[in-house]
Amino acid sequence: MIKRYTPLQLLIHIGAWIPIARLVFEAFTGGLTANPIQHIEQRTGRAAITLLFLSLAATPLNSLFGWKEPLQRRRALGLYAFMYATIHVIIFTDLDYGLAWSLILETVFQKPYILVGAAAFLLLIPLAITSFDIWKVRLKKNWKRLHQTVYFIAPLVVLHYAWGKKGTFFALQGDILLPLIYGLILVLLMVLRIPAVRRFLASARTRWRRPVNSRNPAI
Repeated sequence: MIKRYTPLQLLIHIGAWIPIARLVFEAFTGGLTANPIQHIEQRTGRAAITLLFLSLAATPLNSLFGWKEPLQRRRALGLYAFMYATIHVIIFTDLDYGLAWSLILETVFQKPYILVGAAAFLLLIPLAITSFDIWKVRLKKNWKRLHQTVYFIAPLVVLHYAWGKKGTFFALQGDILLPLIYGLILVLLMVLRIPAVRRFLASARTRWRRPVNSRNPAI
């Protein structure tokens, strides 16, 4: 029996594979730019950040619109984000540095943005491993505490991205437009998760629905 997928599920699964499909297409058509390794690193890094932020958007979407399905798709989005983060790290360690671990460690500690990125990736690993339902049962209340570390990981990811760009993020100079956009989105997502804000949005949504329902009484 073929499992039926919702439109949102299809959109998530198809959309999550588009960055890889584009990279494969560019590899066969010579579109990986003059620095293909850096191009792949940047593309997979942006895909990881985007998917991670989409997973963080599930709760705000529920608070704003009462849309419950995104809550059911957070795991898929989070795992896809981890997949791209893993590819990003493999490209860096293997293709970029040829698995020369002494040189990799030296580079990590010489360049703070790589150290921040490495910390974010290491923190993502236990979240990916324990994302399945069996771990909710085993860890009980600790499962939620563990997965709340994503609120610490997300700023690290944005800092890693911004710090690695050619520009000064805090002085708003250079190539910082995309990191700035991601930073603003993160701030918005975090504000929308504040309990008082969520209660206000839920109350506003209820008040909005009442006049709509009164204008459209059931026949």
